Amino acid sequence: MGAGKTTLGRMLAQHYNIPFIDTDAEIEKASRQSIPEIFAKHGEAHFRAGEHRVIRRLLKNGPCILATGGGAWMHPQTRSLIHKAPDVCSIWLHVPMPVLLRRLLHNRGSRPLLAQGDPAETLHRLATMRYPRYAEADIIIDCGDESVEQATQSITDTLASTTLPHHVPVTLAGHSYEVLIGAGLLAQAGLRIKTHLPNNHAIILTDETVASHHLATLEDSFRKADIRFHTVTVPPGEGSKSLSRFEAVMEDILNRGIERGTTVIALGGGVVGDLAGFVAATALRGIPFIQIPTTLLAQVDSSVGGKTGINARAGKNLIGAFWQPRLVMADTGTLATLPRRQLVAGYAEIVKSGLIADADLFAWCEANGQAVLAGDPATLGEAVRRACAFKAGVVQDDEREQAGSGGRALLNLGHTFAHAFEAEFHYDGRLLHGEAVSIGLHMALALSVKMGLAPREDLERLDAHLHALGMPASAADLPHMLHVETLLAHMGRDKKLRDGKVTFVLLRGIGMAFTCRDVTMDDVRSLLLDEGFTP
Repeated sequence: MGAGKTTLGRMLAQHYNIPFIDTDAEIEKASRQSIPEIFAKHGEAHFRAGEHRVIRRLLKNGPCILATGGGAWMHPQTRSLIHKAPDVCSIWLHVPMPVLLRRLLHNRGSRPLLAQGDPAETLHRLATMRYPRYAEADIIIDCGDESVEQATQSITDTLASTTLPHHVPVTLAGHSYEVLIGAGLLAQAGLRIKTHLPNNHAIILTDETVASHHLATLEDSFRKADIRFHTVTVPPGEGSKSLSRFEAVMEDILNRGIERGTTVIALGGGVVGDLAGFVAATALRGIPFIQIPTTLLAQVDSSVGGKTGINARAGKNLIGAFWQPRLVMADTGTLATLPRRQLVAGYAEIVKSGLIADADLFAWCEANGQAVLAGDPATLGEAVRRACAFKAGVVQDDEREQAGSGGRALLNLGHTFAHAFEAEFHYDGRLLHGEAVSIGLHMALALSVKMGLAPREDLERLDAHLHALGMPASAADLPHMLHVETLLAHMGRDKKLRDGKVTFVLLRGIGMAFTCRDVTMDDVRSLLLDEGFTP
């Protein structure tokens, strides 16, 4: 209330030459009562239910500028209706509290929620309750004392240059959160994140490379939102997922006097996300955690699902914890700073999702893979949305990889091979995780074909897609040739080992993955030799 929705709404309607509709006016017209009278006679719950019916009707009437009451967005069904409605954009006009208070004191009598008590106290209470939901809006516009014309121009400029974000919910038994996907989100991060900070204090963990591109934008958004924060920067690369780096980061943040309400913000790729998540899971026995992934691999895979961890000498990700974030904010605009090699590494995980259980997604990849790797913004956004929606569904059914024969374990498709490749190159950057996965996907399907489980035509289809995009798909694509027995030894230390047997994820065809414990090392040895690895 008091943000100027009606005034700015009329100006926007004029600009776009479409109708302006105020839901409060529509409700008063339909009920033949004023809003204060409805509140007094029937209560707020009755009013919100009627408001929902009016908004549902108005959304069917074609293009318009629709100004809702300040509490409309708090109604779950109304919020869901607006999120799911096609061609609807929701805008939060964020106005500083002193400006709101000054405006409302002139018109307090017509505001039922301000009719009693101290207006400032009421506004702060409403903001505390509502802002977490307001922050789910597609677009946030900062408004203050600028003129109506300036505010209108700001909104129209933003609408002209912004692709609406995607909202992907992750609903778990004891905890739910949202994956927000879109371009330009980093500049709004402060307002979107502030509502998730229990004590308005954040620790930003990032690496030196990401910091040079994106840290200033994030820190500036935090300052604008009056968030108290400290930044910890680590070296880039897999080496930062170590016990020594974990210890250094932990000592650093503990020395800053963190509390259980302090929130760890991961700004970076999978290494930063895994390290930051494990720090959050273990500091003070667990503090809040938010992911801001800046690589395609992290946006489509590691940032969603709550797996955190660091590496040990014995292998990758052997020390860790399940610790779900409170929010994942994937700004696809950050992907523009990535070299093609990094996009390829992330894209392999999208292909993996299609191979596991979504043949339509794999077909979408075949049609759109070139555009994804070319960095087309709209296609990248859709790729991230599809992959996150797929992974969210898997995680919701099997949060802690306990399904045994399926569920989350299927996400390891290609990873038994990939982790063995990575271990041999000592995680030193010569072979990226996603590049190893790309070869691992070929190996997993080739093993499935060799065992008579999958048709050779599907292997040819996968290989054709990988080769068309110039992605690694065979032993020849590795930095140098690897020995069969060395790879088998690495697989024998895989964390998916059960009763001395390695669990493989195999395929009966594209979109039909399953776990298998009947693969012998002789089967794998024979495949590796067939694929040209050194005896």
